[in-house]
Amino acid sequence: MAKLVIVESPSKAKTIQKYLGKDYKVTASVGHIRDLPAAKLSVDVKNDFAPKYSIVKGKEKLVKELKEMVQDSERVYLATDPDREGEAISWHLATVLDLDMDAENRVKFNEINKTSVQNGIAHPEKIDLDLVDAQQARRILDRLVGYKLSPFVSQKIRRGLSAGRVQSVALRLIVDREEEIRAFTPEEYWSLDAKFTAPSSRRSFSASFVGDETGKVKITCQETADALLARLENASYTVQSVKKGTRRRQPAPPFTTSTLQQEGSRKLGFQGKRTMKVAQELYEGMEVKGYGAMGLITYMRTDSLRISEEARAEGNAYIEETFGKAYLPEKPRYYKTRANAQDGHEAIRPTVPSLSPEKVRDSLTSDQYKLYTLIWKRFMASLMANCVQDTVKAEIYGANDEERQAGRYCLFSASGYSVRFDGYTKLYVAGTDEEEEDAAQIPALQNGDALKLKSLAGNQHFTQPPARYTEASLVKMLEETGVGRPSTYVSIVSTITGREYVTREQKQLKPTELGEAVTKLLKEQFPNIVNVKFTANMESDLDKVEHGEIDYIAMLHAFYDGFDKDLAKAKSSMEGVKIRLKEDETNIPCEKCGRMMVVKTGRFGKFLACPGYPECKNTKPLVVETGATCPKCGGKVIQKKSKRGYTFYGCDQYPACDFMTWDTPTKEVCPQCGKSLFKRKGGLLVCLNEGCGFEKKAERKKSAKKAEE
Repeated sequence: MAKLVIVESPSKAKTIQKYLGKDYKVTASVGHIRDLPAAKLSVDVKNDFAPKYSIVKGKEKLVKELKEMVQDSERVYLATDPDREGEAISWHLATVLDLDMDAENRVKFNEINKTSVQNGIAHPEKIDLDLVDAQQARRILDRLVGYKLSPFVSQKIRRGLSAGRVQSVALRLIVDREEEIRAFTPEEYWSLDAKFTAPSSRRSFSASFVGDETGKVKITCQETADALLARLENASYTVQSVKKGTRRRQPAPPFTTSTLQQEGSRKLGFQGKRTMKVAQELYEGMEVKGYGAMGLITYMRTDSLRISEEARAEGNAYIEETFGKAYLPEKPRYYKTRANAQDGHEAIRPTVPSLSPEKVRDSLTSDQYKLYTLIWKRFMASLMANCVQDTVKAEIYGANDEERQAGRYCLFSASGYSVRFDGYTKLYVAGTDEEEEDAAQIPALQNGDALKLKSLAGNQHFTQPPARYTEASLVKMLEETGVGRPSTYVSIVSTITGREYVTREQKQLKPTELGEAVTKLLKEQFPNIVNVKFTANMESDLDKVEHGEIDYIAMLHAFYDGFDKDLAKAKSSMEGVKIRLKEDETNIPCEKCGRMMVVKTGRFGKFLACPGYPECKNTKPLVVETGATCPKCGGKVIQKKSKRGYTFYGCDQYPACDFMTWDTPTKEVCPQCGKSLFKRKGGLLVCLNEGCGFEKKAERKKSAKKAEE
């Protein structure tokens, strides 16, 4: 009889089967086989929150097959993912398949290669019930909040809305930032920017005014700037001091789940969902030419910065062979994992550090290759020597003869650096959310050098409001504040965008009127639910459950008692209250009674309804006009939805006119034929009028900051 190994993913099963051979049969549960049914709360609040699990719909046949396999197997191993969710799946499998809970049948792999898999099989453990309790606590908490709060929000604002324990906090962060932006008052300031040449070089360099003999001077208006320019009209410029130094820059640590999602967004333009999907594929494994079936990266849900000494040694050997010994640090570099992080797994790294991206390129899809390259470079760079930079800062005095004799001057400052040794930057430099300017190149300067002024100008600026969150910066904020966990970040962003609480505008997350209304309601009626600190403390409590420090049922009682009181109070105080949104109002009159119709949401999407219900029950489909005209018949181009929910555009004269397109209509017209232009991916504007063929690249708008400057 063969030994049975149950994993979550079919592709993972295929890879592991090749490592274990014919004495084992590896099969997949395809995720959870048991869960809380979606049709009802499925939590017995009066009986210590006992969950009422059932087999996931559609998996009855799979469960039957698994039971038959168990009967025909010598031994069963549960090898689901090595985290809370994976532990819970193993527990559900053991429960449904009637396996001994005290048996040592739980197998964990941090990476999927032959050594790790065989070692895991050789050292099975018992199912960690504390880990299972932590997962159950999170699942029950989220179910209680979602199923109790969502109907209330839907009733008060619009049908079909949702609220969640973590998603609502993330939404609040975005809404609060938008309020900061609205409340922001720009302040004017000026800079005096000069260009000089030194005796040792014909190449000019830049310097900026910082103050005068009295100290730092802030230029707040044009009058002050003009007065300083007048003061410097006949000035000469001398180098007062030159400070040289050395700066050592350390590489960024290897990836955690959070930083991988952030860097995937910055460098690859991937949304978190796409990053994690590709990372899962790289972890589960594929056929690699010349190497066979293997997983290319370690487990991708982790908070830890720890790496194994074996991986360090192999990475160091590759660096020394490829770049030379000078590119290794004198002492190994160890990164400190942040407090309260789950340190059960290593950081995300290549399973075989010597396997460079180019060696596996032919075996990977485009997305897999891009993400593997990012992970591989980040890991290898984290092992490499520091980048050493020579820095220079020069202070320059500007004054006319009279001012010099009186000890008066205007102070300019110039700074820059040159790279003495590139170190890790030869391979990889981490991205940031801020725009970085290239460092100025400063020529060799000596104290007392007389400089020649090439140009001097006053430039007006305005302070800028805080930037909207991007997906990367939101994930970073959630991590820093302790809200959510690596496995939840993708679903949080997907939910708030999918519910139309937030829209994406050039990667920035902007709240809709609906999102702001939901947040306002929750802040007023359920302040704890949208309180960052309260939610972070709950995450901390879930960690304590995982470590066996507190009882999860007691934790659920502590939360629910207060939540239930808030819910009852909110229902009482808002009885009969309905929040109206401007975006739901239209200027379309009801043909039956004359009232202006409003947008409603039903089971099949949005529609128009008369606000006079129940006296007037008139409804009709909602037509979203785009402002473009049909290139075939001249009718209106309207927005439509496919059966799968994808947006496309068609003529409102259908079926008389069959025009449709996936390209986005614009209000621009073709200069050749006068028809509407449509925008394709990549920013190409095209005319869809048959026989015209006009196309051009869409102009990119300058950012507000650059436009003002």
